[in-house]
Amino acid sequence: MTALAATDTQAHRVRTAIETLRTRFGDRVCTTHSVREEHSHGEALDISRLPEAVIYAESTEDVSETLRVCHQHRVPVVAFGAGTSLEGHVTPPEHAISLDLSRMTKIIAVNTDDLDCRVQAGLTRQSLNANIRDQGLFFPVDPGGEATLGGMCATRASGTAAVRYGTMKENVLGLTVVLATGEVIRTGGRVRKSSTGYDLTALFIGSEGTLGVITEIQLRLYGLPETVSAAICQFPNLNDAVATTMQLVQIGLPISRVELLDEVQMGASIRYSRLEDLKPLPTLFFEFAGAPEAVREQVQTTEAIALDNNASGFTWADTAEERSRLWKARHNAFWAAKSLAPGALVISTDCIVPISKLGVLIAGVRKDIDASGLQAALLGHVGDGNFHALLIAENSDEGRRRILELDRLIVGRAQSLGGSCSGEHGVGLGKQEFLEAEHGDGALSLMRALKHTLDPDGILNPGKLLPPGRVYGHEAPLNL
Repeated sequence: MTALAATDTQAHRVRTAIETLRTRFGDRVCTTHSVREEHSHGEALDISRLPEAVIYAESTEDVSETLRVCHQHRVPVVAFGAGTSLEGHVTPPEHAISLDLSRMTKIIAVNTDDLDCRVQAGLTRQSLNANIRDQGLFFPVDPGGEATLGGMCATRASGTAAVRYGTMKENVLGLTVVLATGEVIRTGGRVRKSSTGYDLTALFIGSEGTLGVITEIQLRLYGLPETVSAAICQFPNLNDAVATTMQLVQIGLPISRVELLDEVQMGASIRYSRLEDLKPLPTLFFEFAGAPEAVREQVQTTEAIALDNNASGFTWADTAEERSRLWKARHNAFWAAKSLAPGALVISTDCIVPISKLGVLIAGVRKDIDASGLQAALLGHVGDGNFHALLIAENSDEGRRRILELDRLIVGRAQSLGGSCSGEHGVGLGKQEFLEAEHGDGALSLMRALKHTLDPDGILNPGKLLPPGRVYGHEAPLNL
């Protein structure tokens, strides 16, 4: 079959699937250009493609029926939540359907005594926390944006509170997942541990929609702390800020959050978020939580270590309004960086190293940035060694080439120090080229075999996460 004939066949299959789904879902099957455009890309990575249609699911049954039809017609499906992913996860392939789960926002059950809940995948963490606050509970994983909890599971999200509470991997007890055929399975449960069978929950966490579509999540919850205090501390250089973080982590201080912003990012955030009382210097954002006496001890220890590392003093934020202002500024770092050069291309890279190597990584990255001639802001969840660079260049093919070249240098440095190409953004389309160096051919071939077993026709978010290559147990590469 010629390439043109294959394209015609694919187009016919997707048209047939859309018409079949329209009889089931009516106006929840949308083919207008503006809606398709909204579902053609995520954030940051400058890659987009229009899906043929957008299906709005409202239940697990809706997802099951959609996948059953798409499996029958071999039509690619890309699950879509809030569209805030950063590595091209939700960009559709050709002749694909975007399956939007953003209307699946129910809180199915909250078990206050057991500190867990079950929610639909389209619920955001902000909405969950607003609804359970009156019960004295909260969910701590905080990647910053308006992410859905299903999307956070799919990318194994982390965030500012991971240094104390862990990532999605540690906070998901079980899932409802729809497989490529439309079959519905449940993994895990409500118990904190189990010694039975394969850990299927962990298999789907971080699978980026390539093995199944997550529709419900059983989450761990935590009691709201009695006291919360936040602080900002500034340093004359990055080395002193990193050294402070390393010492705090090494003595086991239970800090809730510790975030680093370099002088470039602070300058941008001061202007964008109106932090006029601060200077454009390397800065640590802290948050402490617990009983009042425990928080006082954490604060005193942190302040003493920071001052030993040449800190210029602390700005405290004890009220909810002040803390919200500080953390909103941190979460708006990407948009602050974009404001440095309106109209420019800004790409966020993400890597992670053992915390003892963080200072070496940052020093090397700063040299790479200076040599590149590009502007960049550095920031990160330094309590667990997670590091980001917001790379800025003119919005052109040459600018994109220079950013990607610098990105490869940064990620290569992290991997050479025993790190990973992504601590939280995931792989998607943007990080595939680094996976063989990180995992090796054997592990990747086994991952491809798992993909082939669960999705033999390759309809679930094809082309994402796994680079092309050998499949364990097969002589020839398969279409994954």
